[in-house]
Amino acid sequence: MSHSHKVGGMTDQTPAPQSDIPGKPTSASRITLSHIMTHNDTNLLGTVHGGVIMKLVDDAAGAVAGRHSGGPAVTASMDEMAFLEPVGVGDLVHVKAQVNWTGRTSMEVGVRVLAERWNESTPPQQVGSAYLVFAAVDADGKPRRVPPVLPETERDRRRYQEAQIRRTHRLARRRAIVELREKRLAEGFED
Repeated sequence: MSHSHKVGGMTDQTPAPQSDIPGKPTSASRITLSHIMTHNDTNLLGTVHGGVIMKLVDDAAGAVAGRHSGGPAVTASMDEMAFLEPVGVGDLVHVKAQVNWTGRTSMEVGVRVLAERWNESTPPQQVGSAYLVFAAVDADGKPRRVPPVLPETERDRRRYQEAQIRRTHRLARRRAIVELREKRLAEGFED
């Protein structure tokens, strides 16, 4: 269930609070994780290894998902991890994360990665971004309900709408792959 609002000529879909679980505003779980990069974080080229950045992204997103859902949440998928600029030793990396969208038991967390160069007095530069889907789980690892996210700003509402598009594409891609595999099996091909 969602509420529709007209915003700038477009219909804006924002989540309707579910009667049994009160919604939480986007700002309630937004975080920034900061880390100074060291030689231990580098790859063979001398820049920070992409896997190190991905770990920071997953850590920040997991903290946001746990905070929003009020308990444990596990990474279900990572979409669109983009590395825009290399990160160097000594750079101060800021990983900013927030819940963009919620379903019944899952959440999309958007993450922006910024870096402040150790030898420059310039503002932080965006060096990466990612979208992760987390599933809230109980003590037995079973899915549990999450509060709806309540976008607060126009940027939050835009992110919510974009997250819905990504979800639709994820589900359509998954269906298309399953259909292709079933067709190939019916034709006698094995994986």
